[in-house]
Amino acid sequence: MKRFQPPPPKPDATGTPPDRDAVRQETVQRIKRLRSKSNRGLWAMALFIAVSIVALGDFSILPPLPPSIRATLGKPPSAIMISGALVLYTFSAIILILSRMMGGKEEYSGFAHVGYLAAFYGFYHFAKALNENFWAVFVAGVTILGLESYHIWNFCNEAIRREQEVLDSIERLRKS
Repeated sequence: MKRFQPPPPKPDATGTPPDRDAVRQETVQRIKRLRSKSNRGLWAMALFIAVSIVALGDFSILPPLPPSIRATLGKPPSAIMISGALVLYTFSAIILILSRMMGGKEEYSGFAHVGYLAAFYGFYHFAKALNENFWAVFVAGVTILGLESYHIWNFCNEAIRREQEVLDSIERLRKS
C-alpha cells in the first residue's frame, strides 16, 4: 500500500543542510493541519445528523413549496426508483471509499456525500414516501460517512506518525 510521504528537506543552493528548527516548525505545523483534517469526518457526520433530524420531522421547519414550483418540477419519481438509485449510490460510494483507502489517497468527499444524502431525503419527501424510507437513507448515510470518516482519520494518523518520527529524529540529533 503506497502512502504519501513528504520528501525530506533538501539542502539549499549553497549545499548547506536545512535548519533543524525550521524543519521542526514545519513538521509541527503539518501535524496541526493533519489533526484538524482528521476531524472532518466528524463534522460531516454531525451535519448529516442535523439534516436527518430535519428530515425526520418531514422538513416541517422549512416553508412548503408553492404549488407553482411543484407544478414546474413535475411528477416525482416513484419510491421504488428512488430506492434503486439509493442502493446504487450507496454501493458506488462504498467502493470508491474502499479504493481510496487501498490506494492510500488523501481525498475526502464527506461533505459531498451529505449533499447527496440530503437530496435523497428531498426526493422521498416530494414523492411523499419519506416516512417509509427515512431509515434506509439514514443507515446508508451513517455507513458511508462512517467509512469516509475512518478513511480520513486513518490516513491522517498514519501521516502524523511519520511526522512524529521526523520530530523524534530531530530531537535525537539535538541531544547528541
